[in-house]
Amino acid sequence: MTTHEVLNQPPELGEYDLWATDPILPGAVADGGAGWAGEHLAQFGKRVGRNDVRAWGVAANTYEPVLRAYDRFGHRIDQVEFHPAWHELMNLAISEGVHSFHRNGREGSHVARAALMYLDSQMEQGHSCPVSMTSSVLPALRANPELSAVVEPLITSRSYDPTFRPWWEKPGILMGMGMTEKQGGSDVRTNTSVAEPLGGDEYEVTGHKWFTSAPMCDAFLILAQAPGGLTCFFLPRHRPDGSVNAIRIERLKDKLGNRSNASAELEFDGAWVRRVGEEGRGVKTIIEMVNGTRLDCTIGSAAIMRQAVTQAAHHVAHRSAFGDVLIDKPLMRSVIADLEVETEAATLMTMRVAATFDRAEVDESEAHLKRIVTPVGKYWVAKRCTPVVREALECLGGNGYVEESMMPRLFRESPLNAVWEGSGNVIALDLLRAMEKEPESVEVFREEVGKARGADARFDAHLDRLDRELASLSDPEREARRLAETMAIALAGSLVIRHGSPALVDAYLATRVAGDWGAMFGTLPPRLDLDPLVEAARVS
Repeated sequence: MTTHEVLNQPPELGEYDLWATDPILPGAVADGGAGWAGEHLAQFGKRVGRNDVRAWGVAANTYEPVLRAYDRFGHRIDQVEFHPAWHELMNLAISEGVHSFHRNGREGSHVARAALMYLDSQMEQGHSCPVSMTSSVLPALRANPELSAVVEPLITSRSYDPTFRPWWEKPGILMGMGMTEKQGGSDVRTNTSVAEPLGGDEYEVTGHKWFTSAPMCDAFLILAQAPGGLTCFFLPRHRPDGSVNAIRIERLKDKLGNRSNASAELEFDGAWVRRVGEEGRGVKTIIEMVNGTRLDCTIGSAAIMRQAVTQAAHHVAHRSAFGDVLIDKPLMRSVIADLEVETEAATLMTMRVAATFDRAEVDESEAHLKRIVTPVGKYWVAKRCTPVVREALECLGGNGYVEESMMPRLFRESPLNAVWEGSGNVIALDLLRAMEKEPESVEVFREEVGKARGADARFDAHLDRLDRELASLSDPEREARRLAETMAIALAGSLVIRHGSPALVDAYLATRVAGDWGAMFGTLPPRLDLDPLVEAARVS
């Protein structure tokens, strides 16, 4: 029965090109030396913007993974069952090289791969976890050259094979990581899992891991206590004879967000492993993998921000209230423009961090810069994500609080990257360690942000403030977060000045740098030109 006509509801956003409609990403990719990847990124931007991909994201989060600890006859199998939509998302990412595009040896390949993950993560982020770990594992795995030579071709393969069988029988494999234990959390040196030598680089591990995402990966890098101290090991799901390794999935975590991705508690009862790197050098070995996944935390947060602002701008462009379309209301324009400023700055910072991964192997200065900007970017962008998504959700009003809008899922995802691979304090302290161990890295960072010195007095004043803070740290550990924030704004400000639109430059300097800004989004000073920023946020 028709009782009324539905009016004043925005249309579905529908299919759109995530690459072509992004106001900052194509330029940032070109500036990072990856302009050659434009065609591939353009094709992928169209693909991930299709309705079927969006539907996969909904289904994978609605029908969550299920632990099958036993088969129907009572045999222990320790497997996780996923909805077919999860496998569609995984196949799309792996087949397009989201996990391996940076292994092609070309200049700017890390930047190109970061852009792929940025596009892919906007529609669904749970599947990005195993993709990220597989993407980041090789630098650590190469500490065992014999093993790496065999495994590497399967890690970089674009074949997705979710079957549960020995890794050497598959055309492509996924890698996970297990460090956290229940008694230690981030303090991995207190790990109690024990590795007993069998001879050569083979050991058996007994112990547990408190938080291991993607337990259906074909193998993991883990940390355990060997006779020589905390050591890194390659832990496959199957032993060399093809039998299932002694890995027990005790339960899946009931998480706030990231619902499509299984995260588990694992127990090892004499699980067969191979050593990666020297005994007692476990943290130093696995940290190369951790650095890669920290970059992906930054990418994922920037991606969530972009999608949230896109959804908000679309809604207010098609919704009327009090006589006008919302996007024409001065106050709403200030909110959308403010969110766009934050999102574009985050994207620029993300791509600059990715560029250091490209250049670090051939440029010593970039290697030092990488050590600084990786924690700075991860700390800042991951933490800015949640307030951006919360404000974007509010732009939709009650509609934004309903699951069908996508906004609740984005909001639940938004805190994850600030927790994963080190929460705020861990990352801020890691920044301090980098500065202490490599004092030259601080000078390299100052040179990087100083490339924009002289362009604007407000930015110059911020650089002067940074210099004062660096010179007067009286209690470094207590001041670590404050310093990370000052450095993040300096980095973002420098990038915005050099690569942003005039409207972005003016707004960022006036607010984030000079402080003419309130405590909430939508408090931009009245003299700013909002039109270019509002238009940049819209895709239709």
